[in-house]
Amino acid sequence: QVQLVESGGGLVQAGGSLRLSCAASGSVFRVNAMAWYRQAPGKQRELVASIISGGSPYYTDPVKGRFTISRDNAKNTVYLQMNSLKPEDTAVYYCNADIAQSTLSYTYWGQGTQVTVSS
Repeated sequence: QVQLVESGGGLVQAGGSLRLSCAASGSVFRVNAMAWYRQAPGKQRELVASIISGGSPYYTDPVKGRFTISRDNAKNTVYLQMNSLKPEDTAVYYCNADIAQSTLSYTYWGQGTQVTVSS
């Protein structure tokens, strides 16, 4: 079994910063792609940023230049550094990972962490 455990959410004023972390544990053979999604109240879950080993990261347009995704392969951990936060960044942020367990890969989700940006 695999678990994704997130941390780092909270309440911050507009213009502030937060760093989210997500660590994969359990029966992890190899972590392929890792990503962060977010879901604001009344809206659909959307992809924020993603990263694969050896590849260029992807960012959705509203966060380009403000958010940075990175990963530590040795720790099976992905980070999301969020700077210059805006009230519209308020959402529950979910970690997502494509994880290989022997010859098969599965997609896993974290439990979500609340990010609230006050104006």
